[in-house]
Amino acid sequence: MRFPLRVSSEIVPPSRWPEPPAFGSFLRRELEDVLAVEREGVRGSALAFGGHLRLPAAQAVERLRAKLRPYGYTPFLQRDDGLDWVQALPLAEVTARSRPGIHVLLFLATVATTLLAGAFISGVSPVALSADPRRIASGLPFAASLLAILGVHEFGHYTLGRRHGMAVSLPYFLPLPPIPGTLMIGTLGAVIRLRGPAQSRRALFDMAVAGPLAGLVVAIPVYVWGLRMSSVIRIPPGAEIAAFQLGDSLLLKLLTRLVMGPLPTGTDILLHPVGLAAWFGFLVTTLNLIPAGQLDGGHIVYALFGRRHTLISQCSVVILLLMGIVLWSPNWLVWAALIVFLMGFHHGPTMDDITPLGPGRRAVGALAFVLLVLLLPPVPVPLSAH
Repeated sequence: MRFPLRVSSEIVPPSRWPEPPAFGSFLRRELEDVLAVEREGVRGSALAFGGHLRLPAAQAVERLRAKLRPYGYTPFLQRDDGLDWVQALPLAEVTARSRPGIHVLLFLATVATTLLAGAFISGVSPVALSADPRRIASGLPFAASLLAILGVHEFGHYTLGRRHGMAVSLPYFLPLPPIPGTLMIGTLGAVIRLRGPAQSRRALFDMAVAGPLAGLVVAIPVYVWGLRMSSVIRIPPGAEIAAFQLGDSLLLKLLTRLVMGPLPTGTDILLHPVGLAAWFGFLVTTLNLIPAGQLDGGHIVYALFGRRHTLISQCSVVILLLMGIVLWSPNWLVWAALIVFLMGFHHGPTMDDITPLGPGRRAVGALAFVLLVLLLPPVPVPLSAH
């Protein structure tokens, strides 16, 4: 998900405020029945008013949105130095026109590329596929399993976002043509776009956590199903096996033990394509739960801890770098670099940064990060066959 807004999350000390523009006096009068104003100033293009709310924060946001919308301003509520602050930013709320055709075309392209990847994973060579294109159907179990996990994940975000009245897009599926002989899965995943600020930290939390939890509800039974169709093979000492070795997380080790039982010495599991699709579904969930930047975990951290989001994001990147070095897994180094250079550590505030999440949501947030630890594989993506 993308959060395109750059709104200040810091209140500027009064000594650094320039004189407010004339329009500020008009806005102040509009705020009087919501906020008992004691201080005012400007921050960039935002007008800032500090005082004490006359209404609960959630109600204040709704009233302020209605008051400021006709003038092209959006309110952001924060609490700092014992005062409630309203930042009024000249930002019209987004009502982007829906273009379902793009979403459908990207989804159909992703169906094609994941079918092709599934066929290659199932052992169909490009020559055999050229001779009999119907053999692409062998990739259906892999493609259907993977797209079900990704689709439920993204529609979890979409459903909760819409329920909270947020400007979220339909999912964009991202196709990636596979290369025979590699473990490319035919897709870069799927994303939705958040075209405006969340109404509150509660709304942001619900939307962010819904995707990973919904995806896991599908991924766990799919993985169990895949394990039941997998084979246990014997590996002679010193033998080279022409297969990709996957790193198993604690949760996957537990599920494997429950379904397959203890494996005899010198054996391993030859994972069925359905199980492989679920493995990548777990990987997508894991990467999204990393508490950094604009990832699902980053949104969850902002909802839980507010402006400490930046520090937690930086610590997360340091941990990724250490994992990449200690485990000699360059993929973690690449992921850390993507967070630093593409996502950054900034997170825009919600319109209501004051209303607390409550114990129920905090418990779910703690569960999300427990799941992150349980889902972390030592090696996120296999680099070579052996």
